[in-house]
Amino acid sequence: MSRQVLIALLLAVAAASSAATVLIVNYRNTGIPALTEEQRAVREKFFGSEKELPPITEGQEMRPRW
Repeated sequence: MSRQVLIALLLAVAAASSAATVLIVNYRNTGIPALTEEQRAVREKFFGSEKELPPITEGQEMRPRW
């Protein structure tokens, strides 16, 4: 097998695998939300809500070390 044929074959395999990856990723993304409302509520309860945290009143000032 010549060098040019080998390079062309490798490029064809790379293109086919890239196309297959794109098709698989797009097939799984059907617009259905990843979490149901019940799962989302459980996650919010476990990790806490998205409320803004209160400011730190008596904390040490954080400055960069450089």
